[in-house]
Amino acid sequence: MKVTAAVFEGVGKDLSIQELELEDPKAGEVQVRLAAAGVCHSDYHVVKGEWEASGPLVLGHEGAGVVEKVGPGVENVQVGDHVVLSWLPYCGHCSYCIKGRPALCPRVLETAYANLMADGTTRLSRAGEPVYSYLTTGAFADVVVVPASGAVPIRKDAPLDRVALIGCAVATGVGAVTKTANVRPGDTVLIIGCGGVGLSAVMGAALVSAGEIIAVDLSDESLERAKALGATATVNPGRDSVPEVVRSIVGEDGVDWAFEAIGLKPTLEQAYELTKPGGTTVVVGQSADGVTVEVSPMMMSDREKSLIGSNYGSCHPAVDFPRLVDLYMQGKLDLDQLISRRSSINEINEAFAAMGSRQSGRTIITY
Repeated sequence: MKVTAAVFEGVGKDLSIQELELEDPKAGEVQVRLAAAGVCHSDYHVVKGEWEASGPLVLGHEGAGVVEKVGPGVENVQVGDHVVLSWLPYCGHCSYCIKGRPALCPRVLETAYANLMADGTTRLSRAGEPVYSYLTTGAFADVVVVPASGAVPIRKDAPLDRVALIGCAVATGVGAVTKTANVRPGDTVLIIGCGGVGLSAVMGAALVSAGEIIAVDLSDESLERAKALGATATVNPGRDSVPEVVRSIVGEDGVDWAFEAIGLKPTLEQAYELTKPGGTTVVVGQSADGVTVEVSPMMMSDREKSLIGSNYGSCHPAVDFPRLVDLYMQGKLDLDQLISRRSSINEINEAFAAMGSRQSGRTIITY
């Protein structure tokens, strides 16, 4: 069938809106007609050339829609189901999956990170030439074919243009706080970076009744969103010293938990600096290729300060996505506050330009 998609051809080139050919789903695959897709910084890393990826490639990995077809052997969804897309095509039976850590599944390396389906091919083509789906998702297209584990069924009364954000930003940010870190009530929390993931981390901290929740960002508009989502204090490093403000609130030792949601060397190191003895810094933001950080191993051992990573909020999509949808529908997660702009697929390049100018909140592409 014919689909309309935004195609990445190479760094320095605008994405172009093209008509592509989409094959029917094969065994273990699902066809979904999308209602909405979010524009994430991970897509922007590719556009800017910070992550290597070869075109032609349909970007986008955060979306929601309705199942149109299922391939042989698919049992988790059926035609007509409403689903949130997951870019994590895990196998379900390796040691990591059995332990409930599908983000570490080897299949993710072979499929999502290679922009390929499980059989090593792609379902998209253009005049006979293969076109690849970013993270095995390719959500900047009105219809997609994804692995069955990448289509998570949810309740049908949830608005698809809001819950689409659960597929990346919300699962990553909320999960980093509630699953990777397991923040406890009263713990002090610092969140550096208030994009979609950072704001979701603020929501997660408020959800578990953290104590002080300090949000840091260069955008005052983003900081206002953070306040609306539960931040107890905000800092704009363009005007104020982050260490001074944080220590004036929680004391000289620093915070129990510091979440870095940008992926930059200076902010990663600052997050670690502001973590108290016995506390933990959580690396949530995705950095450009080649970024490294410097920390003192003596500080780690002598003051028992931990530095850990969080991929996809340590979530299990089949379990956690429906729960996050329920929390939204119950008014406990304000996904609406994350959205600042709605666009059509024809405005995808404007959406990336807005991201580059530090737009507050997420752009939602609606189909």
